[in-house]
Amino acid sequence: MKVIFLEDVKGQGKKGDVKDVPVGYARNYLLKNKLAVEATPGNLSKLKGQQKRAEKDAAEELEEAKETKRKVEEITVEMTAKSGEGGRLFGSITTKQIADELAKKDGIKVDRRRMELPDPIRSLGYTNVPIKLHAEVTATLKVHVIEA
Repeated sequence: MKVIFLEDVKGQGKKGDVKDVPVGYARNYLLKNKLAVEATPGNLSKLKGQQKRAEKDAAEELEEAKETKRKVEEITVEMTAKSGEGGRLFGSITTKQIADELAKKDGIKVDRRRMELPDPIRSLGYTNVPIKLHAEVTATLKVHVIEA
């Protein structure tokens, strides 16, 4: 029996796959637990429509990420902090502070967890912070830390 998987089923298929499975397995497990539907012509056309919509949404998301990258790479975020001798900060600048400053000054909202900063910034000067906006798009934000 041909079925269209609605969920990922370990060892059988992923969501959206069309596979031939034994009739008993399909009726007693997959269909009963709403993990799959029978692969009728109507269900197959519905699946194609969903796949086209998903591709369109993914393309729009990629374009949006590229636009955000262009905006992010044009600006420099300035942060102020108290520092001691040699330009060492008394505290540190975290990704949360950078994301808040970016949203407040430039109106660009970026999730702090997407910033790939291994350690908080602990010194004065310029630092490049990579931001993973999309699986294929990574922007570099310039952060300038100046003394308060």
